[in-house]
Amino acid sequence: MTNIYKGSDFPGDGRLIGVDFGRKRVGFSISSPDQKYSSPMDNYTRKNEEADARKIKQMVEENRAVGIVVGLPVHMSGDEGELAKASREYGEWLNELTSLPVIYWDERFTSSSADDLLRGANLSWKKRKSKLDKLAAHLMLQAFLDAPDRNMKPID
Repeated sequence: MTNIYKGSDFPGDGRLIGVDFGRKRVGFSISSPDQKYSSPMDNYTRKNEEADARKIKQMVEENRAVGIVVGLPVHMSGDEGELAKASREYGEWLNELTSLPVIYWDERFTSSSADDLLRGANLSWKKRKSKLDKLAAHLMLQAFLDAPDRNMKPID
């Protein structure tokens, strides 16, 4: 069972990995060690549990991550649907795999905001697609880092 952390219990120093979960692709971002800034890191096309586990462990080790922030795709009403349930299951798997604390953060609008930014750069759909998930992970993680209260929902 995943440890559920409140923002005040979650590590306040050290690199965090941001996760934009998808059934086919997962976007990753990384925070600065002081947790002030986020940067897009990687888009990963899921393969199988063994290959996915190797990738995650490598990222955690190389970046000396101290925690994981998983984007939670909630409906406009705030209710959680099937994709939010799958994101929570993925977060539990990440916790079991890495032993790092996992916290969930509302990711409403991150994918559409990322797509808007990429469209503004006049990128083709193929190029946008190759950057979309990691940019969404970056936007979600930056929202978490910027929140004055990591226990609150950034959008009600």
